[in-house]
Amino acid sequence: MQIESLKVFCDLAETESFTKAAQINSVTQSAVSQQISSLERTFKSLLIERSKKKFRLTREGQVLYDYSKQIIQTYESLHSRLQDLKDIISGTIRLATIYSIGLHDLPPYIKKFMKSYPTVNVHVEYRRANQVYDDVLSNVVDLGLVAYPQKDSKLEIIPLRKEPLVFICHPQHPFAKQKSVKLKALAGQKVIGFEPDIPTRKALDKILREHGVDVKLVMEFDNVETVKRAVEIDAGISIVPLGTVTQEINKNTLAAVEIEDGDFFRPLAAIYKRNKVLSPAMKQFLTILKDTI
Repeated sequence: MQIESLKVFCDLAETESFTKAAQINSVTQSAVSQQISSLERTFKSLLIERSKKKFRLTREGQVLYDYSKQIIQTYESLHSRLQDLKDIISGTIRLATIYSIGLHDLPPYIKKFMKSYPTVNVHVEYRRANQVYDDVLSNVVDLGLVAYPQKDSKLEIIPLRKEPLVFICHPQHPFAKQKSVKLKALAGQKVIGFEPDIPTRKALDKILREHGVDVKLVMEFDNVETVKRAVEIDAGISIVPLGTVTQEINKNTLAAVEIEDGDFFRPLAAIYKRNKVLSPAMKQFLTILKDTI
């Protein structure tokens, strides 16, 4: 029995998915099944209840998971400590990020990190916000990048920075000639918004409620890129993070206007699973994110 088999078993227990466990460990689903069967033969115990309805550990499986998790954390702490002593920064960082951060904030910092630590492989997944949380909690990825981070007792949250929110409109729109616009001006406008489950949409809905502003959304999208395209063809106006429209402003395909009612920001954060052992590479990556993103 190897420690890799125990890790595969823990990943399977946490993700409840043979597919995800295989993905995390870069093996086939068949290999995952074989390793679980090998563990069952070793301990002469059924570890998983084979049911199509729901994944469930047996009592023996739960005991094995609890002890295996301790073994793996101890092993990872040992490995991380030895790398620290040798000043070794290597390995792989698995990262999940929402689209807007991944497309507009992250690239230059990955470039900076890779220049300093060329032996580290950074694997990036672009996901919806709820999927980032799921991937972090199920160990599919090591770190997540999100906006408006949600508190969770199972997560560590590392605040990064706050990004200003602005109105955006077509350059020929009347708002484009103004330095700032009040939120109540949205009432008579066609508004392009995010879908209801997007964290930025929830935050904007709260801001509008607090200022007594009712708006009629004419379009809703799940990402800022599509929102921008709709505004570029003058289908409506929107509120987005300033950093996501820098290129369009420079090209004069969009105009950005300050919100007059106050300073509104979108907070960005890195998240990882509580009690996760961070490798030296992950620690350095977080340091770069905190210093620059």
